[in-house]
Amino acid sequence: MNFPRMFPTMPEVMAGRNKILTISEITRRIRNSLEQEYGNLWVAGEVSNIKKPTSGHVYLTLKDADAQIQAVMFRFVANNVKFELKDGMAVLAFGSVTVYEARGQYQLIIEKIEPKGIGALQLAFLQLKERLEKEGLFDPAHKKPLPLVPKKIAIVTSLTGAAIRDILNVINRRFARVEILIYPVKVQGEGAAPEIAQAIKDLNTIPDIDVMIVGRGGGSLEDLWAFNEEVVARSIYASKIPVISAVGHEIDVTISDLVADKRALTPTEAGELVVPHYDQLKDALRKIKARLIQALCNKILVIKSRLAGVKNSFPFKRPLDRILRLQQRSDEIIQRLVSASKHSLELERERLIGLANRLDSVSPLKVLNRGYSITTSVEDDKPIKSVEGVTLGKKLKTRFSHGGIISSIVEIMK
Repeated sequence: MNFPRMFPTMPEVMAGRNKILTISEITRRIRNSLEQEYGNLWVAGEVSNIKKPTSGHVYLTLKDADAQIQAVMFRFVANNVKFELKDGMAVLAFGSVTVYEARGQYQLIIEKIEPKGIGALQLAFLQLKERLEKEGLFDPAHKKPLPLVPKKIAIVTSLTGAAIRDILNVINRRFARVEILIYPVKVQGEGAAPEIAQAIKDLNTIPDIDVMIVGRGGGSLEDLWAFNEEVVARSIYASKIPVISAVGHEIDVTISDLVADKRALTPTEAGELVVPHYDQLKDALRKIKARLIQALCNKILVIKSRLAGVKNSFPFKRPLDRILRLQQRSDEIIQRLVSASKHSLELERERLIGLANRLDSVSPLKVLNRGYSITTSVEDDKPIKSVEGVTLGKKLKTRFSHGGIISSIVEIMK
């Protein structure tokens, strides 16, 4: 019975030594094979383990329920991704499978990436809108009022688009007596957003601009994208000049519209918002003038009637009567004051008499009237209360109820 051979014979093994490969060679062959077989393909997966080192490259893992693959997005690709990648986000990635030879690990080189189920630009718009709203850039409290009749208007837009013609036509038709300053910029494509932002900053250095229009005509989301860039939003928010955003058509809503002090549905409406209609304003002023004149005339008639009433009143016919009544009133007040003063003085007199009687009742003189006397020292007139401190020959003064004597001590009794 013949069995099949499961292992190579020694001659075969020896012959195979001529085909020995280094690790680098076999890895390179695998890489070439993968790149030829799996180049330019779309991969669906969930993002995880995002890493963003200082090099600007983005490293991540794409996974599904059963497997995962490492992926890298180099800086020049990552810089053009409009939305923010987050862990757990479902995406579609386009690129090529290759091998990172240093670790012998296959990976996906991403050349393009977009969120699954929603466009990349739409997601970027929603992400930026949410972030700026949390920061308060859309807060109505920050929005500045537009001037009623501006003297100088600045317009930031393209010179070649229809928007500038629409705005100028409306302004000239409604209120031609206004100065217009146009700052031409790119409104789409690479570098448009920084140009628009710089124009807004430059115009804020000019002191006499009353209001600013920033916008362009309609287009796709990609065409309007410059007005969804953060740099433009922040320059509008920082503007000291009131800003009207006029981007696209009524259905187009951009970040600039949300940040601006006023949103115009179209460039044409921006022209209507920025200036009043001259004839309508003139008619309104004429009506206000008429109402003011009528109100002034009515006020004059009322005052005139009031003055006539005052002129014909009794005090004006007999002016001395008023003076005489005041004099009579003054006499009555004086009389009451005199009576009140007399009564007050009498009360005070009686109170003083009472106090004098009380003082007299406790006076030492009253005691003397009852046969007592007071003895004091001649030297200091201090009362002598005991024999303590007195000496023979000391002179004493004795006071009676009537008069007194001076004596000298001839004997001390204890």
